[in-house]
Amino acid sequence: MGPDRHLAAVVTLAQGMAAARTPRDTWAAAAAGACHALDGTFAALSVWERARGRLRVLVNVGERAPDEEEYPESESYPVHQFPEITEFLHERWATGGEPNAWVETAQGPTTGTPGYVHQRVAALRRRGRGSCVVAPIVLHGRAWGELYVARPTQSPPFGRADADFATVLASVVAAGLAQTERLEEARRLAFTDALTGLANRRAVDVRLDEAVERHRREGVTVSLVVCDLNGLKKVNDTKGHAVGDRLLERFGSILSLCGAMLPGALAARLGGDEFCLLAVGPTADEVVTAATELCRRAGELELGDGVACGMASTSDPIGPIRTARRLFRLADAAQYRAKAERAGYPVVAGRKGPEDPVVLLADTPPPTGAERRRFRGGGG
Repeated sequence: MGPDRHLAAVVTLAQGMAAARTPRDTWAAAAAGACHALDGTFAALSVWERARGRLRVLVNVGERAPDEEEYPESESYPVHQFPEITEFLHERWATGGEPNAWVETAQGPTTGTPGYVHQRVAALRRRGRGSCVVAPIVLHGRAWGELYVARPTQSPPFGRADADFATVLASVVAAGLAQTERLEEARRLAFTDALTGLANRRAVDVRLDEAVERHRREGVTVSLVVCDLNGLKKVNDTKGHAVGDRLLERFGSILSLCGAMLPGALAARLGGDEFCLLAVGPTADEVVTAATELCRRAGELELGDGVACGMASTSDPIGPIRTARRLFRLADAAQYRAKAERAGYPVVAGRKGPEDPVVLLADTPPPTGAERRRFRGGGG
Protein backbone atom coordinates (compact mmCIF):
# COMPACT_ATOMS: atom_id res chain seq x y z
CA MET A 1 0.00 0.00 0.00
CA GLY A 2 1.50 3.32 -1.08
CA PRO A 3 1.58 6.64 0.83
CA ASP A 4 -1.58 7.93 -0.85
CA ARG A 5 -3.53 4.80 0.04
CA HIS A 6 -2.16 4.96 3.58
CA LEU A 7 -3.33 8.54 3.94
CA ALA A 8 -6.74 7.74 2.47
CA ALA A 9 -7.13 4.79 4.86
CA VAL A 10 -6.20 6.95 7.85
CA VAL A 11 -8.69 9.65 6.81
CA THR A 12 -11.44 7.04 6.29
CA LEU A 13 -10.77 5.54 9.72
CA ALA A 14 -10.83 8.93 11.43
CA GLN A 15 -14.02 9.98 9.62
CA GLY A 16 -15.74 6.70 10.49
CA MET A 17 -14.99 7.11 14.17
CA ALA A 18 -16.00 10.79 14.13
CA ALA A 19 -19.38 9.88 12.61
CA ALA A 20 -20.13 7.26 15.28
CA ARG A 21 -23.03 8.10 17.57
CA THR A 22 -22.43 5.61 20.39
CA PRO A 23 -19.38 3.96 22.00
CA ARG A 24 -20.31 0.69 20.29
CA ASP A 25 -20.41 2.44 16.92
CA THR A 26 -17.00 3.93 17.68
CA TRP A 27 -15.49 0.55 18.50
CA ALA A 28 -16.93 -1.01 15.36
CA ALA A 29 -15.74 1.88 13.17
CA ALA A 30 -12.23 1.60 14.65
CA ALA A 31 -11.98 -2.15 14.09
CA ALA A 32 -13.57 -2.09 10.63
CA GLY A 33 -11.47 0.86 9.48
CA ALA A 34 -8.23 -0.77 10.63
CA CYS A 35 -9.22 -4.10 9.09
CA HIS A 36 -9.80 -2.43 5.72
CA ALA A 37 -6.64 -0.32 5.94
CA LEU A 38 -4.46 -3.38 6.62
CA ASP A 39 -6.17 -5.64 4.07
CA GLY A 40 -7.27 -7.94 6.85
CA THR A 41 -10.35 -10.14 7.00
CA PHE A 42 -10.97 -9.94 10.74
CA ALA A 43 -10.35 -7.32 13.43
CA ALA A 44 -11.04 -6.89 17.13
CA LEU A 45 -10.77 -4.07 19.62
CA SER A 46 -10.04 -4.97 23.25
CA VAL A 47 -9.71 -2.96 26.46
CA TRP A 48 -7.42 -3.72 29.39
CA GLU A 49 -9.53 -3.88 32.56
CA ARG A 50 -6.84 -3.33 35.15
CA ALA A 51 -9.04 -3.98 38.18
CA ARG A 52 -9.95 -7.42 36.84
CA GLY A 53 -6.59 -8.17 35.25
CA ARG A 54 -8.27 -9.07 31.98
CA LEU A 55 -8.20 -8.08 28.34
CA ARG A 56 -11.88 -7.75 27.39
CA VAL A 57 -13.00 -7.88 23.76
CA LEU A 58 -15.33 -5.00 22.88
CA VAL A 59 -16.07 -5.82 19.25
CA ASN A 60 -15.26 -8.41 16.57
CA VAL A 61 -15.73 -7.47 12.90
CA GLY A 62 -15.17 -9.17 9.57
CA GLU A 63 -15.04 -12.93 9.05
CA ARG A 64 -15.81 -14.14 12.55
CA ALA A 65 -15.30 -17.68 13.83
CA PRO A 66 -18.34 -19.50 15.30
CA ASP A 67 -17.25 -18.61 18.85
CA GLU A 68 -16.78 -14.88 18.09
CA GLU A 69 -19.76 -12.59 18.67
CA GLU A 70 -19.86 -9.12 17.19
CA TYR A 71 -20.32 -7.51 20.61
CA PRO A 72 -19.36 -10.26 23.05
CA GLU A 73 -20.79 -10.11 26.54
CA SER A 74 -18.07 -12.15 28.20
CA GLU A 75 -15.11 -12.70 25.86
CA SER A 76 -12.07 -11.79 27.92
CA TYR A 77 -8.62 -13.19 28.60
CA PRO A 78 -6.36 -13.01 31.67
CA VAL A 79 -3.54 -10.58 30.91
CA HIS A 80 -0.98 -13.06 32.18
CA GLN A 81 -1.71 -15.00 28.98
CA PHE A 82 -0.63 -11.91 27.04
CA PRO A 83 2.22 -10.50 29.15
CA GLU A 84 3.26 -8.01 26.50
CA ILE A 85 0.47 -5.64 27.47
CA THR A 86 1.82 -5.28 31.00
CA GLU A 87 5.51 -6.08 30.59
CA PHE A 88 6.77 -5.41 27.09
CA LEU A 89 4.74 -2.24 26.62
CA HIS A 90 5.64 -0.85 30.02
CA GLU A 91 9.34 -1.47 29.44
CA ARG A 92 9.23 0.20 26.04
CA TRP A 93 7.47 3.31 27.39
CA ALA A 94 9.63 3.52 30.51
CA THR A 95 12.77 3.72 28.36
CA GLY A 96 11.30 6.32 26.05
CA GLY A 97 10.32 3.95 23.24
CA GLU A 98 7.07 3.86 21.35
CA PRO A 99 4.37 1.20 21.78
CA ASN A 100 4.99 -0.34 18.37
CA ALA A 101 2.81 -3.02 16.82
CA TRP A 102 4.12 -6.52 16.11
CA VAL A 103 3.19 -9.52 14.01
CA GLU A 104 2.39 -13.10 14.97
CA THR A 105 1.89 -15.98 12.54
CA ALA A 106 0.40 -19.44 12.87
CA GLN A 107 4.00 -20.71 12.81
CA GLY A 108 5.15 -18.40 15.60
CA PRO A 109 6.34 -14.80 16.04
CA THR A 110 7.94 -12.83 13.25
CA THR A 111 8.73 -9.16 13.06
CA GLY A 112 8.53 -6.67 15.92
CA THR A 113 7.39 -9.27 18.41
CA PRO A 114 7.92 -8.96 22.16
CA GLY A 115 8.29 -12.71 22.37
CA TYR A 116 6.49 -15.91 21.51
CA VAL A 117 2.88 -15.75 22.72
CA HIS A 118 1.52 -19.28 22.61
CA GLN A 119 -2.11 -18.24 23.15
CA ARG A 120 -2.16 -15.96 20.11
CA VAL A 121 -0.53 -18.56 17.89
CA ALA A 122 -2.93 -21.25 19.10
CA ALA A 123 -5.89 -18.96 18.47
CA LEU A 124 -4.72 -18.27 14.91
CA ARG A 125 -4.47 -21.99 14.17
CA ARG A 126 -7.80 -22.79 15.84
CA ARG A 127 -9.64 -20.17 13.81
CA GLY A 128 -7.95 -20.85 10.48
CA ARG A 129 -5.98 -17.62 10.36
CA GLY A 130 -2.44 -17.32 9.12
CA SER A 131 -1.18 -14.13 10.74
CA CYS A 132 -2.17 -11.17 12.88
CA VAL A 133 -0.83 -7.76 13.72
CA VAL A 134 -1.29 -6.49 17.27
CA ALA A 135 -1.16 -2.74 17.91
CA PRO A 136 -1.19 -1.34 21.46
CA ILE A 137 -3.59 1.56 22.06
CA VAL A 138 -2.34 4.27 24.40
CA LEU A 139 -4.85 6.73 25.84
CA HIS A 140 -3.93 9.58 28.21
CA GLY A 141 -0.42 8.18 28.47
CA ARG A 142 -1.53 4.75 29.65
CA ALA A 143 -2.12 1.40 28.02
CA TRP A 144 -5.82 1.33 27.13
CA GLY A 145 -6.00 -1.89 25.15
CA GLU A 146 -5.16 -3.25 21.74
CA LEU A 147 -6.16 -3.34 18.11
CA TYR A 148 -5.94 -6.79 16.50
CA VAL A 149 -6.18 -7.48 12.76
CA ALA A 150 -5.86 -10.92 11.16
CA ARG A 151 -5.55 -12.53 7.73
CA PRO A 152 -6.48 -16.07 6.64
CA THR A 153 -3.87 -18.75 5.98
CA GLN A 154 -4.10 -18.34 2.20
CA SER A 155 -3.21 -14.62 2.34
CA PRO A 156 0.32 -13.22 2.56
CA PRO A 157 1.36 -12.78 6.21
CA PHE A 158 1.72 -9.33 7.68
CA GLY A 159 5.18 -7.80 7.51
CA ARG A 160 7.20 -5.04 9.11
CA ALA A 161 5.57 -2.33 7.00
CA ASP A 162 2.12 -3.55 8.12
CA ALA A 163 3.21 -3.42 11.77
CA ASP A 164 4.49 0.14 11.33
CA PHE A 165 1.23 1.19 9.68
CA ALA A 166 -0.78 -0.54 12.42
CA THR A 167 1.09 1.59 14.97
CA VAL A 168 -0.10 4.71 13.12
CA LEU A 169 -3.66 3.38 12.94
CA ALA A 170 -3.63 2.66 16.69
CA SER A 171 -2.76 6.32 17.30
CA VAL A 172 -5.70 7.40 15.15
CA VAL A 173 -7.96 5.00 17.05
CA ALA A 174 -6.71 6.42 20.36
CA ALA A 175 -7.57 9.95 19.22
CA GLY A 176 -11.05 8.80 18.21
CA LEU A 177 -11.60 7.05 21.54
CA ALA A 178 -10.52 10.18 23.41
CA GLN A 179 -13.03 12.25 21.45
CA THR A 180 -15.75 9.69 22.19
CA GLU A 181 -14.89 9.85 25.89
CA ARG A 182 -15.25 13.63 25.86
CA LEU A 183 -18.60 13.46 24.07
CA GLU A 184 -19.87 10.73 26.38
CA GLU A 185 -18.86 12.77 29.41
CA ALA A 186 -20.69 15.79 28.00
CA ARG A 187 -23.77 13.65 27.39
CA ARG A 188 -23.52 12.15 30.85
CA LEU A 189 -23.36 15.59 32.46
CA ALA A 190 -26.29 16.79 30.38
CA PHE A 191 -28.48 13.94 31.63
CA THR A 192 -27.15 13.55 35.19
CA ASP A 193 -28.03 15.28 38.45
CA ALA A 194 -24.76 16.69 39.76
CA LEU A 195 -25.55 16.20 43.47
CA THR A 196 -26.90 12.65 43.54
CA GLY A 197 -25.45 11.14 40.38
CA LEU A 198 -28.95 10.02 39.37
CA ALA A 199 -30.55 10.85 36.04
CA ASN A 200 -32.04 14.34 35.78
CA ARG A 201 -35.38 15.67 34.51
CA ARG A 202 -34.10 15.89 30.94
CA ALA A 203 -33.15 12.22 30.97
CA VAL A 204 -36.57 11.27 32.36
CA ASP A 205 -38.39 13.28 29.69
CA VAL A 206 -36.45 11.55 26.90
CA ARG A 207 -36.78 8.05 28.37
CA LEU A 208 -40.47 8.48 29.25
CA ASP A 209 -41.35 9.67 25.75
CA GLU A 210 -39.60 6.60 24.32
CA ALA A 211 -41.30 4.30 26.83
CA VAL A 212 -44.80 5.58 26.12
CA GLU A 213 -44.18 5.22 22.40
CA ARG A 214 -43.17 1.58 23.01
CA HIS A 215 -46.33 1.12 25.07
CA ARG A 216 -48.46 2.43 22.24
CA ARG A 217 -46.64 0.35 19.64
CA GLU A 218 -45.96 -2.91 21.51
CA GLY A 219 -48.16 -2.80 24.60
CA VAL A 220 -45.20 -2.89 26.99
CA THR A 221 -46.00 -1.94 30.59
CA VAL A 222 -44.67 1.47 31.65
CA SER A 223 -44.78 2.48 35.32
CA LEU A 224 -43.78 5.78 36.85
CA VAL A 225 -43.18 6.42 40.55
CA VAL A 226 -43.01 10.06 41.64
CA CYS A 227 -41.95 10.95 45.17
CA ASP A 228 -41.25 13.97 47.36
CA LEU A 229 -38.74 13.76 50.16
CA ASN A 230 -40.57 15.06 53.22
CA GLY A 231 -38.92 17.40 55.68
CA LEU A 232 -36.07 18.68 53.50
CA LYS A 233 -36.92 22.34 54.09
CA LYS A 234 -36.87 21.82 57.85
CA VAL A 235 -33.48 20.12 57.64
CA ASN A 236 -32.12 22.96 55.50
CA ASP A 237 -33.51 25.60 57.90
CA THR A 238 -32.34 23.98 61.11
CA LYS A 239 -29.17 22.12 60.15
CA GLY A 240 -28.01 23.91 57.03
CA HIS A 241 -27.99 23.13 53.33
CA ALA A 242 -24.88 20.96 53.54
CA VAL A 243 -26.82 18.54 55.77
CA GLY A 244 -29.81 18.84 53.47
CA ASP A 245 -27.60 17.89 50.55
CA ARG A 246 -26.42 14.82 52.43
CA LEU A 247 -30.06 13.84 52.97
CA LEU A 248 -30.72 14.20 49.24
CA GLU A 249 -27.66 12.11 48.43
CA ARG A 250 -28.65 9.43 50.93
CA PHE A 251 -32.18 9.22 49.58
CA GLY A 252 -30.79 9.10 46.05
CA SER A 253 -28.76 6.05 47.05
CA ILE A 254 -31.87 4.37 48.46
CA LEU A 255 -33.82 5.16 45.29
CA SER A 256 -31.03 3.64 43.21
CA LEU A 257 -31.00 0.55 45.43
CA CYS A 258 -34.75 0.02 45.15
CA GLY A 259 -34.66 0.75 41.44
CA ALA A 260 -32.19 -2.11 41.06
CA MET A 261 -35.05 -4.45 42.00
CA LEU A 262 -36.54 -3.61 38.58
CA PRO A 263 -34.37 -4.54 35.58
CA GLY A 264 -33.56 -1.49 33.47
CA ALA A 265 -35.35 1.01 35.74
CA LEU A 266 -34.26 4.65 35.64
CA ALA A 267 -33.80 6.42 39.00
CA ALA A 268 -33.86 10.20 38.74
CA ARG A 269 -33.95 13.45 40.66
CA LEU A 270 -36.42 15.84 39.06
CA GLY A 271 -35.19 18.80 41.09
CA GLY A 272 -35.32 20.03 44.68
CA ASP A 273 -36.88 17.31 46.84
CA GLU A 274 -38.64 15.60 43.91
CA PHE A 275 -37.49 12.20 42.60
CA CYS A 276 -38.89 9.51 40.34
CA LEU A 277 -38.43 5.92 39.23
CA LEU A 278 -39.30 4.86 35.68
CA ALA A 279 -39.74 1.16 34.91
CA VAL A 280 -40.39 -0.29 31.45
CA GLY A 281 -41.34 -3.96 31.30
CA PRO A 282 -41.81 -5.08 34.94
CA THR A 283 -45.38 -5.61 36.10
CA ALA A 284 -47.18 -2.94 38.06
CA ASP A 285 -47.14 -5.14 41.17
CA GLU A 286 -43.36 -5.55 40.92
CA VAL A 287 -43.01 -1.78 40.80
CA VAL A 288 -45.36 -1.41 43.77
CA THR A 289 -43.12 -3.80 45.72
CA ALA A 290 -40.05 -1.72 44.92
CA ALA A 291 -41.87 1.51 45.79
CA THR A 292 -43.06 0.01 49.10
CA GLU A 293 -39.48 -0.87 49.98
CA LEU A 294 -38.48 2.67 49.05
CA CYS A 295 -41.05 4.10 51.46
CA ARG A 296 -39.90 1.75 54.21
CA ARG A 297 -36.23 2.63 53.84
CA ALA A 298 -36.94 6.36 53.55
CA GLY A 299 -38.95 6.20 56.77
CA GLU A 300 -35.90 4.80 58.56
CA LEU A 301 -33.61 7.70 57.62
CA GLU A 302 -32.34 9.66 60.60
CA LEU A 303 -33.02 12.95 58.84
CA GLY A 304 -36.18 14.08 57.11
CA ASP A 305 -39.68 12.72 57.49
CA GLY A 306 -39.97 9.86 55.05
CA VAL A 307 -41.25 10.17 51.52
CA ALA A 308 -44.60 10.77 49.80
CA CYS A 309 -44.79 8.30 46.96
CA GLY A 310 -47.29 8.09 44.08
CA MET A 311 -47.39 5.72 41.15
CA ALA A 312 -49.15 5.26 37.82
CA SER A 313 -48.85 2.25 35.52
CA THR A 314 -50.22 1.61 32.07
CA SER A 315 -51.40 -1.84 33.20
CA ASP A 316 -53.75 -0.36 35.82
CA PRO A 317 -57.26 1.03 35.00
CA ILE A 318 -56.24 4.65 34.45
CA GLY A 319 -57.54 5.08 30.91
CA PRO A 320 -55.52 5.15 27.70
CA ILE A 321 -52.01 6.59 27.93
CA ARG A 322 -51.18 8.33 24.68
CA THR A 323 -48.64 10.81 25.99
CA ALA A 324 -45.87 10.85 28.57
CA ARG A 325 -47.47 13.97 30.03
CA ARG A 326 -50.61 12.09 31.06
CA LEU A 327 -48.72 9.30 32.81
CA PHE A 328 -46.63 11.89 34.62
CA ARG A 329 -49.75 13.80 35.66
CA LEU A 330 -51.37 10.64 37.07
CA ALA A 331 -48.26 9.67 39.05
CA ASP A 332 -47.99 13.25 40.27
CA ALA A 333 -51.62 13.24 41.40
CA ALA A 334 -51.04 9.96 43.27
CA GLN A 335 -48.02 11.50 44.96
CA TYR A 336 -50.06 14.56 45.90
CA ARG A 337 -52.65 12.26 47.48
CA ALA A 338 -49.96 10.34 49.37
CA LYS A 339 -48.56 13.59 50.73
CA ALA A 340 -51.99 14.87 51.78
CA GLU A 341 -52.73 11.59 53.58
CA ARG A 342 -49.20 11.31 55.03
CA ALA A 343 -49.21 7.77 53.68
CA GLY A 344 -46.24 5.57 54.53
CA TYR A 345 -46.84 3.49 51.41
CA PRO A 346 -47.16 4.23 47.69
CA VAL A 347 -50.52 5.48 46.48
CA VAL A 348 -51.28 3.88 43.10
CA ALA A 349 -53.51 5.55 40.52
CA GLY A 350 -56.51 3.55 39.32
CA ARG A 351 -56.74 0.98 42.10
CA LYS A 352 -59.89 2.28 43.80
CA GLY A 353 -62.45 1.52 41.11
CA PRO A 354 -64.03 3.65 38.38
CA GLU A 355 -64.27 6.69 40.65
CA ASP A 356 -60.65 6.47 41.74
CA PRO A 357 -59.91 9.82 43.45
CA VAL A 358 -56.38 9.97 42.03
CA VAL A 359 -57.60 9.64 38.43
CA LEU A 360 -60.35 12.21 39.08
CA LEU A 361 -57.79 14.56 40.63
CA ALA A 362 -55.47 14.21 37.66
CA ASP A 363 -58.26 14.77 35.14
CA THR A 364 -59.97 17.69 36.88
CA PRO A 365 -58.58 21.16 36.10
CA PRO A 366 -57.86 23.13 39.27
CA PRO A 367 -60.49 25.75 40.06
CA THR A 368 -59.60 29.39 39.52
CA GLY A 369 -57.66 30.77 42.47
CA ALA A 370 -57.26 27.35 44.08
CA GLU A 371 -54.09 26.70 46.00
CA ARG A 372 -54.11 23.03 45.13
CA ARG A 373 -50.73 21.95 43.82
CA ARG A 374 -50.11 22.60 40.13
CA PHE A 375 -49.16 19.35 38.52
CA ARG A 376 -45.96 19.07 36.53
CA GLY A 377 -46.48 18.80 32.83
CA GLY A 378 -49.82 20.59 32.60
CA GLY A 379 -52.74 18.85 30.93
CA GLY A 380 -52.72 15.39 29.43
